[in-house]
Amino acid sequence: MSIPGRWVLGSPFNQQGQEIDSWQFSKGQRVELEGVPRFSMAHAGRPIDFSQTGLGVLVVHDRVVSAFERLGIQEVQFLPAQVEGQSEPWFILNILRIIRCIDDARCEYVEYWEPEDEMPDKMGQYSNVRGLKVDPARIEDAHIFRTWGWHMAIIVSEQLKQALEQEGVSGVKYIEA
Repeated sequence: MSIPGRWVLGSPFNQQGQEIDSWQFSKGQRVELEGVPRFSMAHAGRPIDFSQTGLGVLVVHDRVVSAFERLGIQEVQFLPAQVEGQSEPWFILNILRIIRCIDDARCEYVEYWEPEDEMPDKMGQYSNVRGLKVDPARIEDAHIFRTWGWHMAIIVSEQLKQALEQEGVSGVKYIEA
């Protein structure tokens, strides 16, 4: 959101104009969709190659797909998508790997969902993480994944980071974790 004048995409809709469940793209599972989802503009502006909707759906340009293909990364699913006012190819990036690797002791702050929060489906997961740090020993050979219990975080390998930078992908901000 810190890129001045950038676009902000709305939630995905199907061909009938019904909103698609955005949370299905953060579960680390393959998704089967009927038809090609469409994204409207929540705020018009300059297109960026790597966007995230308000509910966390990752929308990427074909350049991102090319970088993944060059590296042979299989930990993702690319679903063709249409973006309002755009003729170039766009895709939903569905990350298929979730790793339990947050290093609570090294994070600035962690908080978990508790019984009094009345969110039984989230019990034991993180309700807040600041200054995220991961345990590198748990990551193995992953190139891209979401962290277990805190799906907002997307972790990429140095190799993938360099490939995206070489491709000139806009909209990505890297923070060492």
